[in-house]
Amino acid sequence: MLYLLNQLESFWGPFRLFEYISVRAILAGFTALALGMLLSGPIIRALSRLRQPERSKELMGDLAKEGGKVPTMGGLLIGAAMIPAVLLWAKPNVLVLASLFCLLGMGLLGFVDDWLKVRHGTSDGISARTKLGGQAIVALLAIGIVLLDPAYRSSLCEIWLPILKGPIWSQDSLGWPFAACLSVAVAFIVLVCMGCSNAVNLTDGLDGLAIGCVIITTTIFGAVAYLAGRYDFAKYLHISYVPGAGELAVFCAALVGGSLVFLWHNAAPAEVYMGDVGALGIGGALGCVACLMHQPFLLAIVGGVFVVEAVSVILQVSYFKWTGGQRLFLMTPIHHHFQKKGWPATKVVARFWILSFLCGLLGLLTLKIG
Repeated sequence: MLYLLNQLESFWGPFRLFEYISVRAILAGFTALALGMLLSGPIIRALSRLRQPERSKELMGDLAKEGGKVPTMGGLLIGAAMIPAVLLWAKPNVLVLASLFCLLGMGLLGFVDDWLKVRHGTSDGISARTKLGGQAIVALLAIGIVLLDPAYRSSLCEIWLPILKGPIWSQDSLGWPFAACLSVAVAFIVLVCMGCSNAVNLTDGLDGLAIGCVIITTTIFGAVAYLAGRYDFAKYLHISYVPGAGELAVFCAALVGGSLVFLWHNAAPAEVYMGDVGALGIGGALGCVACLMHQPFLLAIVGGVFVVEAVSVILQVSYFKWTGGQRLFLMTPIHHHFQKKGWPATKVVARFWILSFLCGLLGLLTLKIG
């Protein structure tokens, strides 16, 4: 709403600054940061009654956390900080609304999962099938929001691959009927949103690990959103031009601001855990943002740590079943493998942050190659 202050330019010249996306993105980040700092104390105290159940000693061994001492569902703090900032500073186009819906919808799934775990005092929440079905429905509804605007219907079919500098999937390149092309693209977008949501959740296993990687990935995608929303920059870099995508930079900046507040309290030793409410919601929102800019493969590069964490679990389960009980890694997700090898948790987190930063730089590099 505060972006409307630019209409008061005739009364005071500096009000014109609120028209610029870069200014509003910075203000959204600082607004989320300030709100988070103000709300963190009351929220963490309220969550202190909701203790995360201990991880099974049988599964985790000496890596099992004493979860009962630290409150969970800290993702609520991120949402409480960033959502008002987005509403204040972003122009509400369908791209922003769809991303917010994905954040809230998948966050709600995570909230129910966390609540069931806390209520029953076990590590069992909603079933995997129910969770995946709910994620698919949320992603489909988010796509439905975008389809409400005719201006975005045809572009939703586009999927770009970094370096190639053109869509690898579009109605024009395939010559398919629009309905068929859109159906395949929608199915792919749903899979990306679900995959990213669960990948961030799998990464959330050590103090500060997931949220640090989220901050790096979201910062990169905020910059890409700004570039994709500018025709001149998009043409120069040969990336997909998406009108209105610049507002996603404001969304990403608010998410970074809220995440910084959470990291303040989640850095080792953690005062609060993110919980599924945060991990599923943030992951789903990142997947949605990437797809709305036609850059899901760029997300796989920039969010390389999330990909490796998810793939390690898939490989471990597949190998375990194939060999009849043997393990490929000492433990998955893979950050626990390195813990088992004797790395201190803080060293694992720091090194994974470095890898995430390098993945971000590699992703930016692909925008200029080709």
